[in-house]
Amino acid sequence: MTSNARPPVEPVRHGPDKPPPRNRTLGWDALAWTVRYLKQPDGDNAGAPWRFTPEQVRFLLWFYAIDDQGRFRYRSAVYRRLKGSGKDPLGAAIACIELLGPCRFGGWRDDGTPIAVPHPRPWIQIAAVTKEQTQNTMSLFDGLLTAEAIEDYGVDLGKEVIYTASGGRLAAVTSSPRALEGARITFALKNETHHWIRSNQGLEMDAVIRRNLAKSRDGSARSLSITNAHRPGEDSVGEREWELYQKIRAGKTRASGLLYDSIEAPPDIVLSDPESLRAGLLAARGDSTWINVDVLMEEIWSMPDPADARRFYLNQIVAAEDSLIAPYEWDACLDEDAELAPGDEITLGFDGGKTDDATALVAVRVRDRLAVPILVRERPEGPAGEGWEVDREEFDAVVRAAFDRYRVAGFFADTALWETYVDAWAADFGRQLAVKASPRHAVAFDMRGNLRRRVEGTERLLSAIRDQDLRHNGDPTLRRHALNARRRPTPHGLSFGKEHRESPRKVDAFAALLLADMARAELLARGREKARSRRVVVLR
Repeated sequence: MTSNARPPVEPVRHGPDKPPPRNRTLGWDALAWTVRYLKQPDGDNAGAPWRFTPEQVRFLLWFYAIDDQGRFRYRSAVYRRLKGSGKDPLGAAIACIELLGPCRFGGWRDDGTPIAVPHPRPWIQIAAVTKEQTQNTMSLFDGLLTAEAIEDYGVDLGKEVIYTASGGRLAAVTSSPRALEGARITFALKNETHHWIRSNQGLEMDAVIRRNLAKSRDGSARSLSITNAHRPGEDSVGEREWELYQKIRAGKTRASGLLYDSIEAPPDIVLSDPESLRAGLLAARGDSTWINVDVLMEEIWSMPDPADARRFYLNQIVAAEDSLIAPYEWDACLDEDAELAPGDEITLGFDGGKTDDATALVAVRVRDRLAVPILVRERPEGPAGEGWEVDREEFDAVVRAAFDRYRVAGFFADTALWETYVDAWAADFGRQLAVKASPRHAVAFDMRGNLRRRVEGTERLLSAIRDQDLRHNGDPTLRRHALNARRRPTPHGLSFGKEHRESPRKVDAFAALLLADMARAELLARGREKARSRRVVVLR
């Protein structure tokens, strides 16, 4: 009897697939300590001795991997898994090891294996962008530590701060970067870093934590991020850590101190196919066998955004279903060493804001379609953004400097909110432009009133990105704005817009790129027309 069930599929794995040599990790001592001092905090087995899964054991051994001098191999680590896979309990267990257990190099045994000893003065931070996220981890410690651990180490369990008799402390912190500056922490657990973005001060908090860790006297202070798959283009800490990992793998950075561990479903999983989805969930859950796949299938089928379903439950890094550009399409156009040179022939695009929207000036080189942001300004987050307005004089100066530095053959600028400046640029530079924005104005381009031209330009630019005819230098702001753009069908074809009107995810730098690319396309088309008009036909 044959079965139509889809056979198991192999997951996509990132990170080491085998444990490190036994004599080059402190992890075995740490594991032995957890057997005595930790217990299962919740679930059907609450109160039973704590047990790591094999995947977690492998990760922990690598997290505590050392070199020949006993120094940690990794300064930071990322553990990325689907929802419900036990990221918080794992993070809490490692935080307990850092607070109480053997977690630092203390010499060598006669057999060549390292000795792990407790940190003499541990200071642990459980960090997240909301108080509720820190509580996901903080609520576990009461059930995780055995009575013996609490007695032996003099643990004083608080809701937001835990103290030990030796002077150690573990505290929950949220996104107040200035309040965190200067803390001499020895370990930071960063929770749900796919939510750490600019608008909630997550990026600034991460920068403060990294600075605090870097100044440790012995260089052993480190961090662990636990996260789901991030949303591409959001510029979250989760996305930045993924991009650093990709650069390390490609040999494009001297950095090497990041341990990245992830298991995800293969990309060809079909959400609407029960057998395919089941196989994908089984692959993504790994050895987190407590996850109920049937429940997750029902949840996925009830979710309005398939991209969210893939991120949270298949652990896949995917763009939203209505994204204009996929991350892999944009990244395939990368040329990190490319840059503009004085005297290059370029076209410029400008999209201006005032207080909320970003303002951007982008150049495209005529000969090879290299896109380079000249200047992009966005409203600062937090208190610094209150009452903020873009510096118009700064952009005016940068536009004029661009005309001095390069041969500007075309300049398309959206007129909204910047009419006076656009008129001045046309008056001062219009005569030297080889291509005009319209018959009535050398520079002004009304993005709202030129729908057909904008649609043609958008579709042309998309084709160039997918065919890798466009090049860019990897500017993170331009990338973020490009990946934020959403598909907007019109009667004339495909255009783009923000996620929604009030969305903080800006697209203005991509709009400026589009305008510059449109100017370039019309310049080249005009050149071809002139070439045809000069042809001489000889009849014989």
